[in-house]
Amino acid sequence: MSLHTPPGHASAPLAEADRLMTVCNACRYCEGLCAVFPAMEMRRSFSDGDLNYLANLCHSCGACYVDCQFAPPHEFQVNVPQTLAAVRADSYRRYAWPAALAPLFDRNGLWIASIAALGIAVFIAGFVAWNDAAVLFGSHTGPGAFYRLMPHDTMVVVFGAAFGYAILALAMGLRVFWRDIGEPAATLAEPASLWQAVKDAATLRNLDGGGVGCYGADERPTDTRRLYHHLTFYGFLLCFAATSVATVYHYGFGRIAPYPWWDLPVVFGTVGGIGLLIGPAGLLAAKWSRDPALRDDARFGMDAAFLAMLFLTSLTGLLLLALRATPAMGMLLALHLGVVFALFLTMPYGKFVHGLYRFAALVRYARERRQMAEAPAAGG
Repeated sequence: MSLHTPPGHASAPLAEADRLMTVCNACRYCEGLCAVFPAMEMRRSFSDGDLNYLANLCHSCGACYVDCQFAPPHEFQVNVPQTLAAVRADSYRRYAWPAALAPLFDRNGLWIASIAALGIAVFIAGFVAWNDAAVLFGSHTGPGAFYRLMPHDTMVVVFGAAFGYAILALAMGLRVFWRDIGEPAATLAEPASLWQAVKDAATLRNLDGGGVGCYGADERPTDTRRLYHHLTFYGFLLCFAATSVATVYHYGFGRIAPYPWWDLPVVFGTVGGIGLLIGPAGLLAAKWSRDPALRDDARFGMDAAFLAMLFLTSLTGLLLLALRATPAMGMLLALHLGVVFALFLTMPYGKFVHGLYRFAALVRYARERRQMAEAPAAGG
């Protein structure tokens, strides 16, 4: 139960986060666990922007909850991971662009994404079947096999538009977040801050709970969540690299997909696809098995939807690769394209945004930490 409710905040989770940060600032026992607490100690009061910054800096490792002497059942009821998770999820809605679509964060993203993917897949399959059913259920091999079901130019226009919209919406949301936390645009021109943030994000340094690991269903820390995050993140990057290399092949060298299994797009896509099978499945299992005190169950659907979309994108892509020379190729291509299209459309309104806001928070933290380190030298 809260001892008091700080005035002037936009939501109850923000007010609760203010209360907890005030308690933690007086204690400071957890300052070595992650970036949240050193960043907190640089402040004596907390605006909504500050709290959203700290919430997106949090990696929810659970170490502070396990170590806290004021955690429930103590009367102070200090539960930083769960409270910041609620603030973090609310921040996604707050920064959504356009604002009229912010309520999408409140709905069951898994159903939205699944229905969208199925609808697009049925549309593509129906369109091809209506034109020539033999094409849909026939076997196609050699360069241009995929484009016998859907012309390349049509595919580029449809998916280019969806991807372009997703990038625009994500960029606009990130712009609002950057302004809300009060960070100047000049920070983005600081190579030292950007490079430090890249290293912290690439290694998930703040997911280690101060060096012991992340807490799950019990008080034994492990590195499994970090492993699953790495498989998901680098699997996604490899799949993106596969698409990028294939684009260079197509427009730069006139080499038309599909490519042999030993070629770079296929190798990158296969390795990345395997990562996107294991990583999301592992993360979802880890979420189900976490201590309920560390979970934000109200937003579980949003997390599950994003992980499910990544898993389905990989699964349909790998099945398409394995069966591309068979009559199943047409239906698998339609299903895969439908899932990818739905992923693009839902990216700005689901858990994907956490990576962008967290990276921006890491950039700000790197700048603040460097300035703090330089201050004594300047004063001396």
